Amino acid sequence: MTSSTSSSSSHKDRVHDPSKRTAILVTYPDQFVIDEAVGLAEAADYEVLDIMTRRYLSRSKYGVGPGQAEKLKMLVEESGAEFVVFDEKLQSNQLYNLAGMVGREIIDRERLILEIFSRRASTAEAKLQVKLAELIYEMPRAKEKVRLAKVGEQPGFFGLGKYEVDVYYQAIKRQMTTVKQKLQDASRQRELYRAQRRKLDMPIVSLAGYTGVGKTTLFNRLTGESKEISSNLFTTLTTSTRSLNLDGFKILFSDTVGFISRLPTYMIEAFKSTLEELTYANLILLVVDASQPLEDLNRRYQSCIEILTELKVSPAKVFLVFNKADLLDESQLNLQMLALGATPEGSVAISAKTGLGVEDLLGKIKDTLFEPVETQISLEPSDAAHLSAQISWLKTQGEVAINKSADGRLTINVKSNSWTIERFIKSVEDAKAKPHG
Repeated sequence: MTSSTSSSSSHKDRVHDPSKRTAILVTYPDQFVIDEAVGLAEAADYEVLDIMTRRYLSRSKYGVGPGQAEKLKMLVEESGAEFVVFDEKLQSNQLYNLAGMVGREIIDRERLILEIFSRRASTAEAKLQVKLAELIYEMPRAKEKVRLAKVGEQPGFFGLGKYEVDVYYQAIKRQMTTVKQKLQDASRQRELYRAQRRKLDMPIVSLAGYTGVGKTTLFNRLTGESKEISSNLFTTLTTSTRSLNLDGFKILFSDTVGFISRLPTYMIEAFKSTLEELTYANLILLVVDASQPLEDLNRRYQSCIEILTELKVSPAKVFLVFNKADLLDESQLNLQMLALGATPEGSVAISAKTGLGVEDLLGKIKDTLFEPVETQISLEPSDAAHLSAQISWLKTQGEVAINKSADGRLTINVKSNSWTIERFIKSVEDAKAKPHG
């Protein structure tokens, strides 16, 4: 059915912006999904003229049923829309069939996200990451697109050119190889930066969270930076890191790319060198928008947890930050926090915009990372031999007493701050995981 909700009619009533591309949006009949799809379309500079919602968007021929494809054609003709934005992944034959039916170029969900990434990419590495994701998107469609173009080209296929199938396919593979090599070079450079940061002896705190929840606003407030902030999705695609002083305790503070639901694995993989910053962080501030309806909040939170799990981030490192708390009263805020299972020790409510609760957040970061801890660590002789530099470093960070048994095993009694001990334990785990020749 064509949506008859107020969200659809509001798009009809809006004055057309001639600088934007017009589109009909096809999505699921779920307000959370509709709102997100509209946000994605607008972030890619499409003006949504109307919305068609269907329960199933993976029908074999058009994505939607034949009757709905006919209705979509009528909707396109009545509105004069230039594009159809389809909020689901489509195969090449589905893109071809639907484009042929409605007479317009079809932008499926994955290509829509790629368009946004392409617009937002500002650094050389981000542009390479986007290019790789575009090539991975294109690869399975390459042969089919050439075959269909020979039958009779239809709108919906971009950048095809006059290639024969093997030439076109091999051209994509060569580009992928080149881009991957450049990204490996960038990754090595990033590892050098990490090595330099480790020498600074400062813990790393990284922001994470759904796109659009206010991470960059918080980053700007805490660091005094003026990074671009916007209500549009994916304003930040690259990692920014700044030092921060917490009453004499110094940390490195990072902002990262936002998450989104149904983000394909290959896009996460393409941005791995950026996202893997989260795996090196001593503490991750998972920012959520507390002002959202409970169901939306929970769905976005679960999407974030899934991506963090895929990146193999330890849940013990995650600290929940409920942003936009100034928009709720205390009882509403407590309900939102309770719904996500937040504890007073592992969460804080703030407003990055007004500064509400920010001092409390900084205090909790300080307490978490610099809390005095006493512990005992045992090392096998083979591991101890490969950790002499790390043991020497540990001695500079606190009180350390080392006992050596007759068989060469070391027992290290250490009193230091929590992030220092965590870093040393991570070094021990890495040493154990590596084969010693």
